[in-house]
Amino acid sequence: MDVEANKAKQIINDNNNDCAKVNSNSTIDDSIPHSSLSVDTALPFPLMSPRIIELCKDLFRKWAKLDDSCFSVETVSGGITNLLLKVSVKEESGDNVAVTVRLYGPNTEYVIDRERELQAIKYLSAAGFGAKLLGVFGNGMVQSFINARTLTPLDMRKPKLAAEIAKQLCRFHQVEIPGPKEPQLWVDMFKFFEKASALRFEDPDKQRIYETISFKEVHKEATQLKELTELFSGPVVFAHNDLLSGNLMLNDEQDKLYIIDFEYGSYNYRGFDIGNHFNEYAGYECDYSLYPSKEEQYHFLRHYLQPEKPYEVSEKDLEDLYVEANTFRQGYLRLILIILVISSGGTTNTRSRRRSASPLHSLTYRDLEQYKIVSLHANNKNSVCHGFVE
Repeated sequence: MDVEANKAKQIINDNNNDCAKVNSNSTIDDSIPHSSLSVDTALPFPLMSPRIIELCKDLFRKWAKLDDSCFSVETVSGGITNLLLKVSVKEESGDNVAVTVRLYGPNTEYVIDRERELQAIKYLSAAGFGAKLLGVFGNGMVQSFINARTLTPLDMRKPKLAAEIAKQLCRFHQVEIPGPKEPQLWVDMFKFFEKASALRFEDPDKQRIYETISFKEVHKEATQLKELTELFSGPVVFAHNDLLSGNLMLNDEQDKLYIIDFEYGSYNYRGFDIGNHFNEYAGYECDYSLYPSKEEQYHFLRHYLQPEKPYEVSEKDLEDLYVEANTFRQGYLRLILIILVISSGGTTNTRSRRRSASPLHSLTYRDLEQYKIVSLHANNKNSVCHGFVE
């Protein structure tokens, strides 16, 4: 067990021994402490810091009597739908402990099932993924601090790192999470669509942009894509669904990769999770000229299919998964188009990604420069795509 895991386990054990408060209605392990406190994410940092300290004292009894001067709070880069804070604590024993406080972003309840996330964390953490869950509060959670740097989009395409990401994703997809096993892609997409198509904005400029969106066209294209992907017989796995560079961390000294943040995690199509990840090569600026080449994808897929013997993967298995992932990648773009409306107030800027102010419907069915599906075998589920044009 690594240092971070040992510290996390000790914090939980110490809290249990001190009879921390527990919410019996929670779906997560009762050993995880709870607090009813919330922290306003709109507060300026100088006003937020004392609230964070108060929260930590409320959650962890061993820290309750420490002077505020024993705590230091700083922001952590990498959060997109959350505000991430590092809290360092000098305990009575003289030990220095660090935890990460995640404050949920405003309106994220529209796109994130927090109960599902908390349940998944329990099982994924036990399998060695992500940070340890230490506590839950009104609008966020406390996790162990991972001493590692966040990857960049360019990092992800480095052959050594790409291979390791593929290996870890393969193992991630093997974790069993209790609950329904139906893929959530279309359930979530049409749920988001329903919410997005009924929005109204007080700001007249936002409302004007919003009214340029052709929701009829978006719905039609989403339905067509659903019909297309249903032709596949690809496996359904517990998918991360948001494997961008910000959710990958690397400890350079230990050469250890971490997959983190499971808030979008759900049972989903394997091809969607892989295609989603390939889209993230484009980075926050959505530069799809950076989408991985077929050679780069094959490198990744080999290590995904057979982590221990990547060069023994058959050409047929490679091609099948390549077609599967590149078809499902369209699902990611459609999903983003709908989330754009909810998360950005009617503009085309989301997840810090900058786009022009053009209507959303002008972005639909935007093929990558390198690949497009050229024909379908609708009667053969095992051979959906006749081929790709490069």
